[in-house]
This record gives sequence, structure tokens and C-alpha cells, in this order.
Amino acid sequence: VSTENVERRVLGLTNPGLKKTGHFATTPNLVAAIQLILPGETALAHHHTPAALRIIIEGEGAYTCTNGERCWMEPGDLILTPAWSYHDHKNEGNGPMLWLDGLDVPLIDAMDTIFFELYPGKRTQPQTQADQASMARFAAPGMRPANFSWDKNYSPLTKYPWKNMVQALDGMLASDASPYDDLRLEYFNPHTGGPVMSTIACYAQKLRAGAHTQKHRHNNATIYHVFRGSGYTVIDEQRLDWSERDVFVIPGWHWHEHVNLSASADAVLISYTDEPLLRTLGILREENDAGQ
Repeated sequence: VSTENVERRVLGLTNPGLKKTGHFATTPNLVAAIQLILPGETALAHHHTPAALRIIIEGEGAYTCTNGERCWMEPGDLILTPAWSYHDHKNEGNGPMLWLDGLDVPLIDAMDTIFFELYPGKRTQPQTQADQASMARFAAPGMRPANFSWDKNYSPLTKYPWKNMVQALDGMLASDASPYDDLRLEYFNPHTGGPVMSTIACYAQKLRAGAHTQKHRHNNATIYHVFRGSGYTVIDEQRLDWSERDVFVIPGWHWHEHVNLSASADAVLISYTDEPLLRTLGILREENDAGQ
């Protein structure tokens, strides 16, 4: 099926226990899907009220253009296409490009507020900014252009490169490790210090060689992409083995713990969750096996 004839080529990772009218769902508030574009293809420019993100899985030579800014994709990158942001994709490489799509479609659908529009009159939007302009603005940690202003409720940084993520994880202090997630970092909004989008937070974590985390549970659901390594996660006594490029889900309020099977290599997981939504509503809850 050519992208000349369809909006997108997407495989939805659907939870059969969630019956959503008209839309597939992976968790009650979130969607996970795998998208593919082949060499020379473009995915039509459009925007919609659901917020979206891309975790790049495989390929090279392709980009996402968001609000006129092209961001070139590399495996492990996180790229944002926030609510009502025009976006399109093009593959100028020699092989297929795949990524994991994350959206809050079930949430927006439940509120009966899904809106969608194609970019007016064109298949792709014009490039109005320098390539990866937002990365240049925030290239130095803790600094930004003095005349920069921003009034949106999502991050002004469109792409979070995998190289920066790995470097940051490798530089973490052991004293900052969590007993439940080992070394874990949040992708944050450099303008506010908050989550990247108002309904979705994103994280990267490193399970050090031989790590076995303690058990806990929280009522936010989390979708994981395995960027590096192999191991397993126990969810309510059920073991789920995972390895590179796998996707797995921890539903809300289920006991879980992570294990890195390797005695010599780290594992790296990238995840997204509806945590900001629950926090805003004042209903975010977490508990360890000691009842705390």
C-alpha cells in the first residue's frame, strides 16, 4: 500500500480488552503503533488534536517536519508532534524507516474532541525554520537565546537525540538511582521544567548489568520501547521477556519489577506515560510492596 493512496502506513498495537469506538487503544489513554515509510515516500502533512510522539526504531535518511522544522531521524531519537502541530514525514534514504508512534487518542476521543485537518493545498508543509532549529536553541544545557519566548503548553524542543540521552544516562550519579527503575531520566520541557507535553511524559532509563529492581505499582500506564539490551519485566507475577526493538506495556496499578539478564551489558528503555494527566487531576498514586 503506497502512501500516495493512504494517510499513513501504521500497525496499531491494540489491547483487545479495550473496546474503543472508532479508534484502537493500547492503554485507556494511550496508543502505541509502528509506522513505516519506504524510500522516496512522503506521509501527508496534517494536524490533529491528539498529541503525538515518535521513538525511532530503524533506518536513516528520513525526517519529520513539525511546524516547518525538519528533524532528521536516528534510531533512539524522540521526536514530538504536539497537539495541533502540522507534521509530515519523508524518507530520502535507501531503506525503510520505522518508528514507534505514541498518541493520546483514546483520551481525546473519550472527551469527544478529536479534530483533524490536512495541510491546506499541499502534500507537504513548507520548511520555515532551519533544520533542527529547536536543537540549536537549546544545545547548551541550562541556556537559551535571550530573546526567546514561548507561549505553548508543550516543549519548544522538537527532537531529543539518542546520543544526548545515552550520554546523560552514562553520566548519572549512582546516588540518583531509583530502587524501582535504576537510573532513570525524564525528557523535560526546557522552558518550564515540566513534562514534554501536557498529557504525556517521556523517560529513558538504564538498567545496569545484573540489575533487579524492587517491586512497585502506580496508576499511570506506561509503554516501553527497548532501545538496547535484553531482560524481562514481571507484571503481577507474569514474566515478560524483552530484547532490542520490542515494545511492552505496564498497565496502571499493576505490580512490576525489571531485570537485566546480562552480567556485563546495560539495558536501555525509552518509555512514555499518561502520568502528567493524572498529576494534573490530582489522582496520581504510587505504592511499594511495603504499602508506602
